Amino acid sequence: MINFNYHAPTQVVFGKGSEEQTGALIKAGNWNKVLIHYGGKSAIDSGLLSRVRASLEMFQIPYTCLGGVVPNPRLSKVYEGIALGKKEKVDFILAVGGGSVIDSAKAIGYGLFNEGDVWDFYAGKRAARGCVPIGAVLTLAAAGSEMSNSSVITNEEGWQKRGYKSEYCRCRFAVMNPEVTSTMPAYQTGCGCTDILMHTMERYFAPEESMELTDSISEALMRTVIHNAGILMKDPQNYEARAEIMWAGSLSHNGLTGCGATGDWACHQLEHELGGMFDVAHGAGLAAIWGSWARYVYRKSPKRFARFAVRVMQLEEKSSDNEEMALLAIERMEYFFREIGMPVNLRELGIQVNETQIQELAYNCSFQNTRKIGGFQKLDMEDMKNIYTMAQ
Repeated sequence: MINFNYHAPTQVVFGKGSEEQTGALIKAGNWNKVLIHYGGKSAIDSGLLSRVRASLEMFQIPYTCLGGVVPNPRLSKVYEGIALGKKEKVDFILAVGGGSVIDSAKAIGYGLFNEGDVWDFYAGKRAARGCVPIGAVLTLAAAGSEMSNSSVITNEEGWQKRGYKSEYCRCRFAVMNPEVTSTMPAYQTGCGCTDILMHTMERYFAPEESMELTDSISEALMRTVIHNAGILMKDPQNYEARAEIMWAGSLSHNGLTGCGATGDWACHQLEHELGGMFDVAHGAGLAAIWGSWARYVYRKSPKRFARFAVRVMQLEEKSSDNEEMALLAIERMEYFFREIGMPVNLRELGIQVNETQIQELAYNCSFQNTRKIGGFQKLDMEDMKNIYTMAQ
């Protein structure tokens, strides 16, 4: 176990009809002008956006709106939001959507608070000194951005997908009504469940021994997601399953399941390059790369994968051979991914990569061969190429 600093300041308002409290939450913060940031038609067609606006109007809170956020949120939309926010003198940003909308809102918040190009933060050129306050009305259980300190933005110039972390961007509040996720297509639900699992697994597969309590929380969370994902594939209107998944999404990425360990994050780094080059759904991209990563690194600690086999995948401990149990766990996880409509390789993801593209993916992921990724096992550019090749 390593020393850790756990910080989760976001107020959570959870349950049916909770979006009706949005206006009161903003009023309590004494903010004066709100930018409502959202994605596509679903926020409008579902009536959620109208309910949120009505809640603000009830407290006479002025607002302006900016929609059009897409999966793998674009830097151009962030620039548009910054310009609008400055023009309208916005002092609070309300993200109505999933992780992409919240990430875009965070980037706009950085841009409104700090001078210069907001992309500098994501490119690692400088650090933010603050962020305009953010709140979220969650519409999709997946990214956990509503309680995390991170955001990911795609720059259309070069199609670079990069993340940035700071405590400044944490949402002041997160409104979570599981009912609003019930109309999500099965594929989107599967992507979301995969993202939640991966946020936990990235922390679970760590180079050091973690805390028993942290491990047990992580294992319970992953079992809960796997169980309820299966329910939602058959009964997408099941409120209890939706609620379990939504709360798991927040807990998976607010730092709780990483207390005492450094984590890995190689799969996320590898997927970011796939998302940048091919614009694939994040959860599906993670599922497509995970099995190849796992088979490439499991020998670093077969014992860890064997524990995962028994405590998460709930496989009977038939063998004392940790390597055998590790491989069984990887196979079982891939079987689960397919059960919820997720790919387990790049071909099933719908993309074909040639040698030149693999070289480019690895080169970009390694930041032009200047960094290694991963905590469970350090991976250099050659390792990255091998994993992408295995994943074909």
